[in-house]
Amino acid sequence: MPEHEQSGTPAGAEGPAGREDREHSAGTGKGRVPAQGRYGGVPEADPAATPAALGPDTGPAGAENGGTDPCGVVPWPDRMLPLLRTPTTARPLVGDCGGDRDGVRADGPEPAVVAAALDLALLVGELMLACGEAAEDVEAAMFAVAWTYRVRPCDPQVTFTRVAISHQPGPGEPPVTAERSVRHPTGDCARLAALFRLVTDITAGGLGVDAAHRRLRAVHRDCRRYPAWLLVLSSGLLAGTATLLVGGRADARAWLVFVSAVVAAVTGDRLAALVGRHDLPEFYRVASAATPAAAVGILLSFNQLHLRGSVVVTGGLYAFLPGWPMVAAVQDGLAGFYLTAAARLLEALYLVAGVVVGVMSVLYVGVNNGADLAAQSVPSSSNPPLQLAAALLLALSFAVLLNTEPGALPGVVLNSGAGWATYGVLVHAGGEPVMATGLAAVLVGLSGRLMARYRGTSALPFVTAALGPLLPGSVLYFGLIAFVRGEPEAGVRGIGHAAAMAMALAIGVNLGREVARLSLPVPGAGRFAPAARRSAGRHRR
Repeated sequence: MPEHEQSGTPAGAEGPAGREDREHSAGTGKGRVPAQGRYGGVPEADPAATPAALGPDTGPAGAENGGTDPCGVVPWPDRMLPLLRTPTTARPLVGDCGGDRDGVRADGPEPAVVAAALDLALLVGELMLACGEAAEDVEAAMFAVAWTYRVRPCDPQVTFTRVAISHQPGPGEPPVTAERSVRHPTGDCARLAALFRLVTDITAGGLGVDAAHRRLRAVHRDCRRYPAWLLVLSSGLLAGTATLLVGGRADARAWLVFVSAVVAAVTGDRLAALVGRHDLPEFYRVASAATPAAAVGILLSFNQLHLRGSVVVTGGLYAFLPGWPMVAAVQDGLAGFYLTAAARLLEALYLVAGVVVGVMSVLYVGVNNGADLAAQSVPSSSNPPLQLAAALLLALSFAVLLNTEPGALPGVVLNSGAGWATYGVLVHAGGEPVMATGLAAVLVGLSGRLMARYRGTSALPFVTAALGPLLPGSVLYFGLIAFVRGEPEAGVRGIGHAAAMAMALAIGVNLGREVARLSLPVPGAGRFAPAARRSAGRHRR
């Protein structure tokens, strides 16, 4: 089958000009359209080609002026998800998309514009996936870009490390397929927010293909919001505030433990950076980063001040647990992306294994030499006001580490406080911690989605950091220390409890997201996805 294919380079590194070529096959002949750079160099065949210039049916919702309605501008995710969740066989064909009569393209875009639009959609999807966005939202963004420029029908596909998009111009015409690889994905909320704004401007109908490529190059070049020293400090504050969250105390000993956790986390961060400079796999970087917290915890246990070294170790676990990858894995699974969900879950398990190996290798030595590392199965509730303040500061530190835009930080802190307060009230009332975690996650997912809709950006910045205080760091430590002490049954229970809390977090966030989407009906969003079709579900991958 004729194919248009591109081989991607690692996210965050631009290839030299002219490295990639776009190949278009038609019948037995082939032609080349040169590409002048990874995020630029679009064809000059139609530089003024904007959605508005391509006909009245320009918006993904099929409305004029970028798909607006009497209630205002409809966000593109709400317009794309109903169509994206419609099975491929039930989606509108070329003749149903406007501009085609009897299967013949009457006023569709030129081939050069189609190639540039497909390349733009592919690059947007590549960067979104590299920033940690869920697979379904990445597909929705690619779908929105292609649909806006009337590249219809098209079929975006996202897996764990690969994005692709296919388009068949018309019946009997050769299809065009483009794909890219995504390496070393990492959380970058500022770049993700900029990408969402770019897709919003594209779907509004006033941004040409060339202008969109220039905007994309600007997003790719520089989205750093915080200096390096602040990121290192935030890593230490995250671990330090976790000790206050778990310990629930504010005496002199607690503040000494706080300072010790900060020093251990900063040391772990620098050690991880040193390991990363040698291009070792992520597993070794995480394992090395987790060892200083365990070592400091053991050193604190050899004293007459009765300092709780276990709290330092627990704070280190909060700093290095892969919270969002676990949530994203379950979210992708619930959305029908089973292969992507399995790959993300396996990645999260490997990262957790790295943390476990780094911590247990040190704890084993300490426990066998008389270290007193008392374990706590759940966070203490002796000082709720202090713990609430610690939860807010933990979420703020987490948000800075994820490069969240400064304007979104108040929303992150507010969402985190609401989630932790909900969890604390339910547990204090005698509720099961797993159930309390799930209900708190529903609130976090719901409010995060609403905040994202208000700001016109992704929900990832408002949800990821807000989940930080709810991560099962202390429960996981309880299971690890039981294994070290030779109590495998208690260890299995602890690990199982931590896994149940992580699953409750993931399902709760996804449920809150869907409740927010259903509670805000979008006029015209289901134009191409009637109720009878939606019940069939989406295609699996």
